[in-house]
Amino acid sequence: MPSKEEWIKQRARELWEREGQRPEAEQECWDKAVHEYEAASSESEHGPANTDPTVGSGSDPTRET
Repeated sequence: MPSKEEWIKQRARELWEREGQRPEAEQECWDKAVHEYEAASSESEHGPANTDPTVGSGSDPTRET
């Protein structure tokens, strides 16, 4: 597995190439790669967010039966 810096560098380059290798897009692509890395790291450390099992189940706790 690549180091944090190598992962970000590689991802930023991929994003920059998709943007047409415009010099003015370099910082934006780097920032996006950092954000993606941090988001992925956070999820791997804490796990994905759990969904509320009552949402969409048809139960309405405010409704009387």
